[in-house]
Amino acid sequence: MFRSLVALIVLSTLVVLIPLSRINPAVAASQDPRTPPQDPRTQEPKTQQELKNPQPKPADSKSQKTEYTAEQIAESVILIYGTRPGLEQIRRNGVERGRITRFGADGNAAEEANYERRFVRGENLAKDKIRLDQKLPTMEYSLIFDDGKLWGVINGAAFTPRQEASADFISQHHHSIEALLRYKECGSTLTLVGKDSQKGLDLYVLDLTDKDKRKTRYYISARSLRVLWLEYEEGVPGGTPVKYTRKFLDYRIVQQTLVPYRIVLTTDGRQSQETRVLTVTYGVRVSDAIFKNPEA
Repeated sequence: MFRSLVALIVLSTLVVLIPLSRINPAVAASQDPRTPPQDPRTQEPKTQQELKNPQPKPADSKSQKTEYTAEQIAESVILIYGTRPGLEQIRRNGVERGRITRFGADGNAAEEANYERRFVRGENLAKDKIRLDQKLPTMEYSLIFDDGKLWGVINGAAFTPRQEASADFISQHHHSIEALLRYKECGSTLTLVGKDSQKGLDLYVLDLTDKDKRKTRYYISARSLRVLWLEYEEGVPGGTPVKYTRKFLDYRIVQQTLVPYRIVLTTDGRQSQETRVLTVTYGVRVSDAIFKNPEA
């Protein structure tokens, strides 16, 4: 597998993989899907040596075209985000703090909340432990996910979250970058849809289907191997499915792993939520007590 990954990295004419230990903050800057990436070759003049000894062009670029499998692309994405061992060790537990803004049908901000997300990584997504504390102007409450179950806590008492809130929480967890980074652990299957080009961006398009038949489509930059956005559909049986798009922006390096600090969710083309991460710290001790149901 290691040799195949090296071949992927060396032979690709579209992608240059850079070890995360050498990435600086400038490389980790925001990459908006709406803005074409800047090609560094157009920003620097050729050296005198290059002018004297130009590199010969391939006689036939089509003959050098290389096809990659869905697994090869996914493994390269994992390498860019921090390597499988690195992600497993560094992101085993942690605390994330930020702000969530939800928008109404008219496009105006309808609700804002500060949040704190504490988690302990399990052997797969279903075994993760997550506690999401949200503080709104009028109330505070928590959503807790443990052993595949979700419940809420308010004023020390457990409650059953509204169906909409539960669906949003589960969707955010299973239709995520993390689901792609841990596709093997979760027993998910990958399908390479193909290559695409949108607004100047060359993209790999991958479909991921988990054990519960949830499907997520990922749009991955062929240049940086970052997930730029993902799409999925959900809806009540017999009803019209709703299309969701989650965009990942403002990538930064956190403890040698790659993290988007701004996430925008659109619902049938309308922006419905924006999450801005303020701080992320991995390796923080998280007590199992915070995930206990007070009524258990």
